[in-house]
Amino acid sequence: MPSCFMIMPYGRKPTQADPKSGPAEIDFNALWDRCYVPVIKALKYEPVRADQDTSALIISEMLERLYFADLVLADMTIPNGNVYYEVGIRHASQETGCVLLAADWSKPLFDVAQMRTIRYPLPEGEITEATATAVQSAIKDQIEARRDGVSPMHQSIPGYPCKVDPEKAITMRDQLAEQAEFQTKIRAVRAAPKAERMKRAQALVAAEGNPPLSYAKALALLLLLRDCVDTKADWNALLDYTRGLPKRFANEPEVQENRAFAVAQVGDDVRAIAEIQTLIDLAGPTPERLGLMGGRYKRLFKAPTASASERKGALSKAIDCYEQGMDLDLNAYYCSSNLPRLYRTRGKAGDEERAQTALRAVIAACERARRLQIADRWYRPTLLVAAFDLGEADKADDLAEDVIAEGKAKWEVDSVLDDLETTVTQVTDPAKRARLSAIVDKIKTA
Repeated sequence: MPSCFMIMPYGRKPTQADPKSGPAEIDFNALWDRCYVPVIKALKYEPVRADQDTSALIISEMLERLYFADLVLADMTIPNGNVYYEVGIRHASQETGCVLLAADWSKPLFDVAQMRTIRYPLPEGEITEATATAVQSAIKDQIEARRDGVSPMHQSIPGYPCKVDPEKAITMRDQLAEQAEFQTKIRAVRAAPKAERMKRAQALVAAEGNPPLSYAKALALLLLLRDCVDTKADWNALLDYTRGLPKRFANEPEVQENRAFAVAQVGDDVRAIAEIQTLIDLAGPTPERLGLMGGRYKRLFKAPTASASERKGALSKAIDCYEQGMDLDLNAYYCSSNLPRLYRTRGKAGDEERAQTALRAVIAACERARRLQIADRWYRPTLLVAAFDLGEADKADDLAEDVIAEGKAKWEVDSVLDDLETTVTQVTDPAKRARLSAIVDKIKTA
């Protein structure tokens, strides 16, 4: 009997799914036993899963099975690092025989979201008999239809692995050299004096053409424009740039996120909220998107023309967005770092305790990022805001020096200052308030 090697998590795993669409946890062992094994056997394959290996050479056996298995199935429902790695090995090692599957509510990471994936219904994670029947029905015929599909590696590189046209390699080297030159130009703009950066960025956009030939260049130029913005007119120039992009670029989630952010910066928070909500509806929630949404509601809460009821509603929605984003990923501290000040502003029973809980989550996530040496431009600014929220002036002063030395983009500094100034108003101790106010003034004049 031919073999089918299953790539999937095992045991119980959290999903980080939107509670409205998917379960909080999946019993992957039950999914294997009740859904995949019956289908694999019905297709006349011998079902094998990695965690059944007991040899000390488990990595070697895993690689052998990925190469020699007649069929490989990969469950991509949650972003599991082992699963993604093993799928890449199979795609590179065999031309056919790798089929991706995922629950209908899951949001795969960008790189595999472009690949054809069999979707199956998974309303709960315990895998009831009804769910098992529905999953089996959804995947069996689709696996048969797709098992002979060509892997992206073999499809993208004709002749791979042994008969690749040498001319292709020369062309790729030229493209890589061109990309390196482009990246040097980007770095040169970022290194220019602040007063010159936007002018130089726009000159580079003009030189590269709009639209650029590749999405990578289009996104790099968009982020460059964003980080060089100094005035409202500059934000409008960024929006003009996005309007010139072809749909295949403009519809990418990261472009849409930055476009919505720019819309908010020119003063239309309501439209920005609508754009972000549309993106969430189409591509799913992420901490970044919910954080952007929360930021827009926070701005509406602070609008001087808002009525008391409008302010109350905007504050509630801002808190709700940030809480949802924090629940999706405690390690993504964008959302959690905004909650302490909003809880204290709301002032309901238990809000100070909620603020302290959020602060602990923020600091733990930042410390994790430091230990793992995760590159994140918001690491020190986030710790700075947390130090203000804790009233730790000495630590805040040290972190302020680091933030100033990093030379943050103007929009980043403005965002941090807004949070710091809000915290200062919430400090009751006059001496602490004076010291924290002096740190804010130091950042403003840097």
